[in-house]
Amino acid sequence: MMTYKGYSASIEVDLEAEILFGLVLNINDVITFKAKTVEEAGQEFQNSIDDYLKFCKKLGQEPDRPF
Repeated sequence: MMTYKGYSASIEVDLEAEILFGLVLNINDVITFKAKTVEEAGQEFQNSIDDYLKFCKKLGQEPDRPF
């Protein structure tokens, strides 16, 4: 499990596609990411959270927080 800015994500391996697939946990919004390596998955997770927070700010909405 990964954590960043209070958000957590799980990582699964997709053997057919040969990728790592991540999903942010414990929020109502859906945030996913994918990567080829564990290091890349960590960076993509952080990028996804940063993009989500920027998007919410642009819309003037409070981001969903983990419960």
